[in-house]
Amino acid sequence: MQTSLQRMNPAALPNTSNLGYSQISIANAGILAFVSGQVAQAADGSAVPEGLEAQTKQVIANLTEALKALEASPQNIVQMRIYVTDLNEEAMNILMPPIIAFLNGAEPSLTGIGVAALAGPDLKVEIEMIVQLPT
Repeated sequence: MQTSLQRMNPAALPNTSNLGYSQISIANAGILAFVSGQVAQAADGSAVPEGLEAQTKQVIANLTEALKALEASPQNIVQMRIYVTDLNEEAMNILMPPIIAFLNGAEPSLTGIGVAALAGPDLKVEIEMIVQLPT
């Protein structure tokens, strides 16, 4: 399925393509889906995994299911917001490799946000997406 998204990393801004995201994403007219923040809770109600790495894997599994429900792929993601408790360089080194693998070269616009807490005391990461539905 096609997407009409354009990605930009203008020379006047830091080049983030080597980090797996774009400074600017342009979405032409179309239908957008706003995917609520996904946390490390599985559909079967199993316990939240411990640790940022395990939670990131579950969040990515949830994002993958959301894309499947939309009949979309990472190439259709316009923007992602990543909310992380205790956001620091170590956390980024844990988070970004699986996120980059999930994106599979898509390079959407991306924002990382450090937060004091999420919706549950054991939650460490939450990711929301804006997705342009394929034509």
